[in-house]
Amino acid sequence: MVVATAGVAGRLAAVVERLLGAQLPIGLRAWDGSTAGPQDGPVAVIRSRRALRRLLWNPDELGLSRAYVAGELDVDGDLTEGLVRFWELARQGRLSKPKPVDVLGALRTAAGLGVLGPRPAPPGEEARLSGRRHTRDRDRDAIAHHYDLSNAFYQLVLDPSMAYSCGYFTTPGATVAQAQHAKLDLVCRKLDLKPGMRLLDVGCGWGSMIVHAAKHFGARATGVTISAQQKAHIEARIEREGLADLVTVRLQDYREIADEPFDAVSTIEMGEHVGEENYPQYAAVLHRMLKPRGRLLLQQMSRGANAPGGGAFIESYVAPDMHMRPVSRTVAHLEGAGFEIRDVHALREHYVWTVRAWAETLEQRWAEAVALVGEGQARVWRLYLAGGALTFEEGRMGVDQVLAVRPGPRGDSGMPRTREWA
Repeated sequence: MVVATAGVAGRLAAVVERLLGAQLPIGLRAWDGSTAGPQDGPVAVIRSRRALRRLLWNPDELGLSRAYVAGELDVDGDLTEGLVRFWELARQGRLSKPKPVDVLGALRTAAGLGVLGPRPAPPGEEARLSGRRHTRDRDRDAIAHHYDLSNAFYQLVLDPSMAYSCGYFTTPGATVAQAQHAKLDLVCRKLDLKPGMRLLDVGCGWGSMIVHAAKHFGARATGVTISAQQKAHIEARIEREGLADLVTVRLQDYREIADEPFDAVSTIEMGEHVGEENYPQYAAVLHRMLKPRGRLLLQQMSRGANAPGGGAFIESYVAPDMHMRPVSRTVAHLEGAGFEIRDVHALREHYVWTVRAWAETLEQRWAEAVALVGEGQARVWRLYLAGGALTFEEGRMGVDQVLAVRPGPRGDSGMPRTREWA
């Protein structure tokens, strides 16, 4: 059902449809109570003129994101469905480039609605980094922006192991906690971990991998992170679970690791934060930290060559300086460092199920989340999880586990003839 009134919403709908070159895929409701567009699905609620002013200054994903995070723009109904309807227009090529006359008409409408004015300041949740990309100081600030948000918040959203990466769903109806346990088990089996083996986990998060490897496989595990809050969480868990003799965590940049080589190395969704220009160095560190015939398990997100970042919203609010590439290019970097690639395992669909489980928990515990991090940051996460699940579902992003070996003398990989992790 399409409803249109003569108020603000009707005037805006006419402008937006001229600019898009297509009918509105969702409904509108404006601050004066007027409505326009289809009302039998998601409805964009424009709470103030300030939301439109942001869009005048940034008529793109960033402007919409800023208005949503600030609470000036909201969505009644299913946010995911609203995103789907807009992305469907883009995918079908039904959006046209605005004509100058339509842009001029939009400015006249904006002036008539009292929208014109200075650029609004970005919401406080937006990242503000300085310096050259992927220097150690800037990387530390970028990681702190996202991962030092609040340990309590991550404990609320994630499973008890605090695994903040794609799970592995082995049975229908599995919980995210079961999927994360299965993923950690899979990584350990691929690495062929045995009691007493030394494992290095680069970018260890809240310690799910090093704790699992120690508890269930008897490995002596070392994790490195540049997040102070993550390190504090892991240290408390080590003490609580009596793992001090097996698990160590260090506040350390990957470029500073100078240990004797390990029996195995894991790095789970860390490489996205390294940057393209630094990836050869990152791959070289992983290679150097492995003994000959040692195994590397790298789990990493991928994206098409024409869109290596996460998009304006992700890069401004969630993961600044993120860089992703096609999995083939990551494999080439690893081969360039001297690794032999033994297996590439795509887990894209598993990330859809993982992210949707996190999003469901966030909605169920919304009031607690807001109390912990504030409404603006909770709204960042609502938008982040809704968009993230769709991105993986539609194949615009992927995630893969890459198993590689540092060859020994004469190319000996030490690998068995069968996949013992299958």
